[in-house]
Amino acid sequence: MADNQQPQLFSKSDLPTDQTPSQPGLTADASIQAALGLFENHMRDEGFALNTRKAFASDIRLLGKYLGIGQPIGEIGTKNLNDFLEWLQNGRGVPCSAKSYARRVTTLKVFFSWLHEAGVLPNDPAAAVIQRSVKSPLPTLPTEADLEKATAVTRHIMQGSEEHKPDARPHLLLTLLLQTGIKKGEAMSIVPNHIDRSDPDKPVLFIRYANPRLRYKERKVYLEPEWLDVLDEYMAQYQPPDTIFTCTPRNLEYILRDVGDEAGLERGLLSFENLRWCSALRDWRNNEEPDDIRQKLGLSKITWRDTKSKLEKLIQEEQTGVRAS
Repeated sequence: MADNQQPQLFSKSDLPTDQTPSQPGLTADASIQAALGLFENHMRDEGFALNTRKAFASDIRLLGKYLGIGQPIGEIGTKNLNDFLEWLQNGRGVPCSAKSYARRVTTLKVFFSWLHEAGVLPNDPAAAVIQRSVKSPLPTLPTEADLEKATAVTRHIMQGSEEHKPDARPHLLLTLLLQTGIKKGEAMSIVPNHIDRSDPDKPVLFIRYANPRLRYKERKVYLEPEWLDVLDEYMAQYQPPDTIFTCTPRNLEYILRDVGDEAGLERGLLSFENLRWCSALRDWRNNEEPDDIRQKLGLSKITWRDTKSKLEKLIQEEQTGVRAS
């Protein structure tokens, strides 16, 4: 995770809290390096996002650089970890942003909590490390007028022109994200039988996860009936053999970028993350129950606290025209 990365309010993993960690096959005499290898396997098995796994592993390697990669994990105490954090801020000679610092504290807590709960360590040395909260800034989102421009562009592309054949994919993608607020990975996993048409007035999209450890994130989201017409047109054009979107995730990002460019929007304004925000804001404006919005987005109650606070500030900003802090 780069220091200058835009806050991903919805992309953090909401891990289940009712699962007992499996014994990783380590002892307290194992080195940081040995523990890291099994920790990486643990993160993969638990469904941690790839970027999170890379960032956490990098943080533990940095701890190994400070203490010595061969340092036995059972000999690491709270003072060692606090000294490490102090070194990151003032002794390493490399800038450490507040966001990176907070993530590294989280890494230590997740790593040592895993070792303690799995029975490798009798005590968790990171439990007493103070987690400094870092408030991420409010996102800069497309306005409803911006979204109308973008939708006009995708409708035009869907209708086609003398120069271009009709293409329903941009309109399908844009309207899907605005209606459901799903994440990029969830969109990429949709197959036709995830869409229930049994009630044509109230079609449902089921969000599924192949990893059984992430089944708790599965949910159903209602679609607008008109979206099915766009889907049918798209299916006839592309005839996807399995998942609905046959291109790469990066290509879907390019589609949103190109639509934004053609609509005259600032580059990057039309993104998966921003459209997820916009979907949540639309539900909030429509006075949907907050917990219904939370469940629609697939967020845990802990993550929802920060999300809800930001939604309230974004609405306040819309109403007053003053940027909330």
